[in-house]
Amino acid sequence: MVTRGQYLSVVCIALSLLSLSATSTFAQYSAEDFQRILQEKAALETADFTALQQGQTVVKLAPITDKREVAVSGLVSLSASPDQFLRSYLDGMTRINNKTILEAGRFGSAPAVADLQQLTVDPADIEDLKQCVVGACELKLSANMIERFRREVDWQAPDYQTQVTALLKQMLVEYVGDYLKRGDAALIEYNDKRDGVRLADEHKALNTAPGYLNDLLRSSQSAMRLVEDVIVWSKIKFGLKPVLVINHIKVYRDAREYGPQVLVASNQIYANHYFNSSLALTGFVSVPGATTPATYLVYENRSRTDGLQGAFSKFKRRMIENKTVDGLKSILEHTRLSLDGSAVDAAETNVLARQSAGWGQRLFGGIRPFLWVLIISALLALLLLGRIERIRAPWARITSSRGKL
Repeated sequence: MVTRGQYLSVVCIALSLLSLSATSTFAQYSAEDFQRILQEKAALETADFTALQQGQTVVKLAPITDKREVAVSGLVSLSASPDQFLRSYLDGMTRINNKTILEAGRFGSAPAVADLQQLTVDPADIEDLKQCVVGACELKLSANMIERFRREVDWQAPDYQTQVTALLKQMLVEYVGDYLKRGDAALIEYNDKRDGVRLADEHKALNTAPGYLNDLLRSSQSAMRLVEDVIVWSKIKFGLKPVLVINHIKVYRDAREYGPQVLVASNQIYANHYFNSSLALTGFVSVPGATTPATYLVYENRSRTDGLQGAFSKFKRRMIENKTVDGLKSILEHTRLSLDGSAVDAAETNVLARQSAGWGQRLFGGIRPFLWVLIISALLALLLLGRIERIRAPWARITSSRGKL
């Protein structure tokens, strides 16, 4: 017969073992363990760690779980402290960069239209909404949103553009407010195309995908202190049309001497063009060294986009992936200059600031770096492919006609 005291002892031991198991990945941070984990989780190779030790930036494509997906991870060594990294991130969360981020802001704990006061709606988007119906719309919207534009806007009125802007802001505020109350259950379904896309399903797929930081977030999130929990919006400029993106950002801090000392998770909950979903993870990790600890900025992103479907999908993927790897590598290298510059004297800091102007803002802005890099890359690819398809279509018809003769 097991006594009550013995039973409680067994329960305590079991709970302790479970706790130890849940945090074992978090606690093991020798240089060897760090390398092994990244080899398993981020597809890094021995040559990549050699390059890293030589001061180079490493960026790798990660295995994908869906044909609409592009996944990438990056790693760069830093001299900055975790507090410097955290300050830089928080200070630049909604900073506007005139070259890339046109408008930006954050929602309050009780979202209001005033939170979107600076947001403007592109005139081309307003005109597209005139013809927008469920299953055929140029903007990513839910069926309810599309129907509200049709019902609540007087498209014959001289001020219909003002009406559209006001209604869009109101719907976004309602959406974000509902999301704050119900979480992923409030995420909408995009009904701009014949086949709808449920964002809750997209979030679940991305949040459970394998990855060093993603696994770490799931296993050790409760052990880290939440220092920022905010929803931000950004309007991004690029070739074809601006993109409005809303991200839910959580920033965690841990005071441990080694391991992930800062962890940032950015979930996209809305984008009006191109992107169905995106999860960006940024980690500041300290690893024990022979003399001094080595510190790294680790970055992971998985994004799903419409642009990887249809004709020339393989060519599109190859182009987007190549541009994404090159773009992220450049961003991480310039970010190292920006962050490490805080440790040098004032003259050197000014030089580095001129050399890397804007790059720190792009990394630490309201939208995560990979997202806008991928958007720009995707647009370049799609613009090029659109021209190719327009050229090839009549040629294909001519060739087919000749074959029938």
